[in-house]
Amino acid sequence: MNDSQPENHPTIVQVAVPRPLRTTFSYTLPAGDAAPPIGCRVRAPFGASTIVGIVVGLETNVAGIKLKEISEVLDEEPVLGADLIDLARWSAEYYHHPIGDVLATMLPTLARRGEDAVVRAKPIWRVKRGDLNVLARAPRQQETYTLLSALGAVRDAELAVYGLERRHVRALAEKDLAYTTEEQPNLRRGHTNITTTLEQRVAIEQIVGALGKPETVLLDGVTGSGKTEVYLRAIEEVIDRGQQALVLVPEISLTPQTASRFLTRFGSAGTYHSAAADRDRFDTWLECAKGVQRILVGTRSAVFAPFKNLGIIIVDEEHDSSFKQAEGFRYSARDLAVKRGFDLSIPVVLGSATPAIETLTNVDRGRYRRARLTHRPGDAALPRFEIVDIRGLHLDRGLSEPVTSAIERHLESGSQVLVFINRRGYAPVLFCPQCRWQARCANCDSRMTVHQRPRQLRCHLCDAVGSIPVECPDCRNELINLGAGTQRIEEALGERFNVPLYRIDRDTTRSTARLEANLNAIREGEPLILIGTQMLAKGHHLPAVTLVVVIDADQGFLSADYRAPERTAQLITQVAGRAGRAERAGEVWVQTLDPENENLTALMADGYAGFAAREASHRRDARMPPFGFMALIRADALDPEGPRRFLAELRSSPATAGVAIAGPVPAPIPRRANRYRFQLMVTAEKRADLHRFLRSIEVIESPRNVRFSIDVDPLDTY
Repeated sequence: MNDSQPENHPTIVQVAVPRPLRTTFSYTLPAGDAAPPIGCRVRAPFGASTIVGIVVGLETNVAGIKLKEISEVLDEEPVLGADLIDLARWSAEYYHHPIGDVLATMLPTLARRGEDAVVRAKPIWRVKRGDLNVLARAPRQQETYTLLSALGAVRDAELAVYGLERRHVRALAEKDLAYTTEEQPNLRRGHTNITTTLEQRVAIEQIVGALGKPETVLLDGVTGSGKTEVYLRAIEEVIDRGQQALVLVPEISLTPQTASRFLTRFGSAGTYHSAAADRDRFDTWLECAKGVQRILVGTRSAVFAPFKNLGIIIVDEEHDSSFKQAEGFRYSARDLAVKRGFDLSIPVVLGSATPAIETLTNVDRGRYRRARLTHRPGDAALPRFEIVDIRGLHLDRGLSEPVTSAIERHLESGSQVLVFINRRGYAPVLFCPQCRWQARCANCDSRMTVHQRPRQLRCHLCDAVGSIPVECPDCRNELINLGAGTQRIEEALGERFNVPLYRIDRDTTRSTARLEANLNAIREGEPLILIGTQMLAKGHHLPAVTLVVVIDADQGFLSADYRAPERTAQLITQVAGRAGRAERAGEVWVQTLDPENENLTALMADGYAGFAAREASHRRDARMPPFGFMALIRADALDPEGPRRFLAELRSSPATAGVAIAGPVPAPIPRRANRYRFQLMVTAEKRADLHRFLRSIEVIESPRNVRFSIDVDPLDTY
């Protein structure tokens, strides 16, 4: 207790609890206890249970109110500094989400459970000199020994970052060729033989010149132009200044590849993503807070990691929709990175070959600066595009003859081919041509996708599975598969070409180690065919790929979602960028049923920049984001009437001045996992008007059987 306070005025602690409640709760401290700093964790009674909450404020007197007492103060020092507490408050207000839930999102799992905030020693693997003849019949162990020897030291938790399998490293230890220590690998200044281009040097100077300033820089670089090297050079300067760096990537699958570049250059870099073990995540989080870990590479939630002296934030592939949280606390990690950089007076670098229209608009308005990389280093050239009009052509499981001939030509020249279709499974529709029956999900308003390995029907919305009927359940006629997914494309190509096939989608690649192992095999350069979904469109360096085939370019351009053309253009441009990244020329063949589509023709004729300018003009005319402001109010329940009626009541808010409200209407997929979904679309020309309306409804309690949420700056209308 504070010595200056009278005994009858105990310290009151304001605690944010990890519950979807839009208030904090007051507790007293045990007699004689000193007031904990704001940002510390406490254990406290809550209803019939005990929770771990965050201290967000202190008071000295609440007259006439009997309060519960804190059970335990868990931290002597804050686990969340003042900057993160401020960011949490701002986020709760901007996204209209409960502060306790926001703060819980910021904490790793073990921190939320109340684990001691103590960094444990991490084992480091090193090689030992010995008789290598014992590895004569173990080629993978030989490769592991060679790589580990070259690296010098690798943390046990980061073996997968280098493509090292723990079982092979342990096998070396059993043969007395490797051992572990608990020492920390030293961070070293980057060293490389890479010669930067003039454009790269200008970009580096621009970013370094922004250090110590609240500036946002768009690194607008074509695919393969060397954006990562710019990041590395800028981080060298940050490290030399004794500061830390945060690098955000959109997918877990990119974390090992990106982290390995930083580890190789600097000798140490932490990784933070949901696939890591809880203990490793907590340790890395604490190391950043204490300044032990100087470089952190992570996915969306890493934007909340605590740092002792953060000097720069880099958001790679800033346009990617994975930076937006789709459930619960629906934040944008990219936008919060910009906010955090402004608050800390440090630069934020947004890197992309296909910048979001919001980002380009902020450049045009003078809010962001732009550095351009318009050329690939060396002799690498941008690929040539070829449009394949498949109207009237025979398709073999989705593939036209011109495309298969192009694939054959590139394979015969010793190159690799990437076939892109953003649809996993074998076929999206199981159909009866006699009575028009379709296999549909019993829980969702969606079709079941046919999978051959394992052989089953699967709903990609709720993950329900079922057996594939041998005949139509209604008329007993033979069923046919309509459309193609990655499995069907793999089948067709496997029958025609005698080369290795690698299929990379969520069904085959459920771990970062498996993905990295496949990519390492692909990078050996032997002729092969790579088949995959959007997982392959994001940042992977595949130097032997000279042909990229886009199977279905029409799917996204014909969507009713106003953002779908932008996402489709980004995806085509990104996957096209995998072609011709070394000295070999690249080609991109795009199959389409609509070759005159204005979005596609604009992309082919003027590139992504031309497409984006045209799309921005359409958005401006329609007053859609970023030229207006939007939120979606979603509600769902087990019956359709409850959410529809509740959203209709929200429309009656008195704070509707300056906003336009559409709905309530069923969501584009009205029923999902047996819950009926409705939504309101709220738009405004002024941000203040939108938030005034949202504040008026956020405190309204929905009926007990109805869930509702507010999504500010939504990326889709699903």
